[in-house]
Amino acid sequence: MIRPATLADLDAIAGLRSALWPGESAEALRAEAEASLASGDARLATLVAVEGGEAVGFAEVSLRTDYVNGCETCPVAFLEGIHVRPEWRRRAIGRALVEAAAQWGRDRGCRELASDALLDNAASLRFHGAAGFEETERVVCFRKRL
Repeated sequence: MIRPATLADLDAIAGLRSALWPGESAEALRAEAEASLASGDARLATLVAVEGGEAVGFAEVSLRTDYVNGCETCPVAFLEGIHVRPEWRRRAIGRALVEAAAQWGRDRGCRELASDALLDNAASLRFHGAAGFEETERVVCFRKRL
């Protein structure tokens, strides 16, 4: 079952976020999740996949009104992050989370759902293709410290 996450899901969401972004501070990821869940901001949603009373996956989606690479419309629903616990993969949970994110976007007038992945994240690239995304472009970002 896919449903909107609540503050009652904070521990599970924090753990799933840490699994998705292992190089980030667990405390910071938890604080971000707590702030998002408590905010009531209609431009953000955290969706949770629950199986047998256990949170097994999540997706974060936002409404973007700035330019989104490869998109032609505005606003765009943007899949900020998605993760399914490894032992629950290959059961269509990720696709169900993507569809729930897409419906969230449709409900807000979006005609596109966008996402991104690092070029070397082969598993994410495969997942996005299998979930119905089409690759629109590849980009390398630069910066110069001032």
